[in-house]
Amino acid sequence: MIAGFRKLAKALAALCALAALSLAAQPEAGQFAIVDVFVASTEPVAAWQIELRERRGAMQVVGIERGDDPTFRDPPFFDRVVLERGVTERLVLASFSLSDAAQLPRGRVRVARVHVRTTGAATADYELRLVAVGAADGRPIDAELSFETQAGR
Repeated sequence: MIAGFRKLAKALAALCALAALSLAAQPEAGQFAIVDVFVASTEPVAAWQIELRERRGAMQVVGIERGDDPTFRDPPFFDRVVLERGVTERLVLASFSLSDAAQLPRGRVRVARVHVRTTGAATADYELRLVAVGAADGRPIDAELSFETQAGR
């Protein structure tokens, strides 16, 4: 009888160990989202730099796209190591255009779209900081920064 209990106890211990290993191998729950970044200025914008943070440090950048204005043809510059590293709390984006001031965007314009995956069950807590915005002649200009989020696919 005692031998039967020992076998049962060993079998249960093995099952618990397998269950624990299986749970550890599962990817952490997360959500995909899109963060659209907007710069608004009454003057033509030739260059900009922003910092995007997820306050909990649970953001994985999975893609970066350019904004709406054709004068910024390419996606913004960023540190590619952030994409390779996986989860990060901070991403710096920047772009510039050599177009004439008459061709540059003014008003509110989407300058970037960031695709992220957040880890954990909590809702993402994004923060944006405007580092710099410049005119075609290189001087700093006043601008406001905003973002909108939407569920990713």
